[in-house]
Amino acid sequence: MQTAVWPSTGNFGIGGAWVARSMGYRAIVVLPEDMSRERYERIAQYGAEIVRTPGSEADVKDVFDKVAELAADPMRRPLDQFSEFANYRFHYEVTGSAVSSLAASLGYGRVAAFVSAMGSGGTIAAGDRLKKEFGTAIVGLEPAECPTLHDVGFGSHRIEGIGDKHVTWIHNVHNMDLLLCIEDQSCLDGLELLQKGTAILEREGVPGAERLVGIFGVSGVCNLLGAIKTARHYGLGRQDLVVTVATDGFDRYPSVLARLEAERGPMSELDAVRRLARIFRGARADHALEATRSIRRRWHNQKYFTWVEQRGKTRTALDAQTSPDFWQGEQAKVRDVDARIRELRG
Repeated sequence: MQTAVWPSTGNFGIGGAWVARSMGYRAIVVLPEDMSRERYERIAQYGAEIVRTPGSEADVKDVFDKVAELAADPMRRPLDQFSEFANYRFHYEVTGSAVSSLAASLGYGRVAAFVSAMGSGGTIAAGDRLKKEFGTAIVGLEPAECPTLHDVGFGSHRIEGIGDKHVTWIHNVHNMDLLLCIEDQSCLDGLELLQKGTAILEREGVPGAERLVGIFGVSGVCNLLGAIKTARHYGLGRQDLVVTVATDGFDRYPSVLARLEAERGPMSELDAVRRLARIFRGARADHALEATRSIRRRWHNQKYFTWVEQRGKTRTALDAQTSPDFWQGEQAKVRDVDARIRELRG
């Protein structure tokens, strides 16, 4: 009877549209108008209604406002990835345990650093589990063009899926150790190199480069560059395991590379060699911010402006997040949720 409303910059909306079709209910996906064409096509393919808001990735406030408007109808039910703690719990338990099991057979058998851009704040929650198990450093990434956590900055950028100009409600900022900023043009140029320059990569000493084709989207390249910067920042060696996530595949970005080629022309062989040297091998550990107690407190306080002033959360609920007990409580709910799912499935 109800319609699910999915606030998104694309990926969550695609998942929501698929779930809605699978479960047999209606869905509305709300996302900015300047996202990749393939995102809209996939959402439409799954049968969801699309509502476009002004701007791009960094204009998620307009998405929130539209969702609030739609939710005035009681038959519409918003499912908000930015504030729903099921998102946090899933990545803490599922992504975290997957990384932990893989780590046993690699390097020193422990995770030195977990690196993730902050989209909704879900994926980076895996770091909370890894820190508990291995003492892992948790490294967050955001666009250099929209440095919200770095210096309360703002601006537009082209790394779709991250950098939404606010601190998400479910992000455990009190546990993050390092913040790095990544330039969006490096992500776009790096994506084109990984997608179209495999022969040159092989020649330049990157074995098996053809296996990288299709794996990365723009935010996945951002995570990869962040992992390289993390290794350099901490001075890690060959046996130190740095883990990140290829957050989405290339299937959502052909139109983005077509626009890049229209702007700058096709990538030449010389361009490819230079990009490998500059973007990947020459990546510097710059735009870095170590998380001190005062920095973490500032990140926490930044939640106030979006979530208390604009989104109806209480000051008491915000203050509760300063305690480790709060996050451990969310983690502990996993067992109860799993038990209820098993009971429901019979």
